[in-house]
Amino acid sequence: MKEILIQAYGYIFEEALIEEIAKVAVYRDFKSDDFLIEIGDYIKSMPLLLEGAIKILREDDNGDELLLYFLERGDTCAMTLTCCMGKSKSKIRAIAETDGSLLMIPVEKMEEWLTKYKTWRNFVFDSYNVRLNEMLEAIDTLAFMNLDERLYKYLTDKAKVIGNTEINNTHQEIAYEMHTSRVVVSRLLKALEIKGKIKLHRNKIEILHI
Repeated sequence: MKEILIQAYGYIFEEALIEEIAKVAVYRDFKSDDFLIEIGDYIKSMPLLLEGAIKILREDDNGDELLLYFLERGDTCAMTLTCCMGKSKSKIRAIAETDGSLLMIPVEKMEEWLTKYKTWRNFVFDSYNVRLNEMLEAIDTLAFMNLDERLYKYLTDKAKVIGNTEINNTHQEIAYEMHTSRVVVSRLLKALEIKGKIKLHRNKIEILHI
């Protein structure tokens, strides 16, 4: 575990902190589409992502989902931090976008390390800042972008996260995450193909320009 931890976080944390993380953290593998955090869960530990990608979603009163942001290697989730520290229920859903692995840090260690390690404190504050900016970007996207622009940004963002220009999501899955209908998504995807930005295949979407 320690070697993987160093590869993912060695550029952030000092050796003493990495030693402590390796001692107390719980290692977990996950598969694509696994539910990692559900809305309403009480969260008693925070994740450090070692490999893979996780998508963070919100849900409205009708059960429709909206994608907020992705977590990648070396990330943690600011909303998870908030729930841990405040001992409140989760307001987000975390679903694995790809196969991967993570470490779960007990909440009591999170609090202890805030005063013990400057690198941990900086990491937590930086994580809050990054996630806040990503949520503001999501709000700006909803408020100021046309739906076709939002769709293309969604596709290119996902391609960057998974490290692959081929997207295997169905039109219905994309519609769920973008809070729209499958018919609209299919129409806009066809329009993007005509513009030469993507190529539609039977079971995948190929991004031609990122």
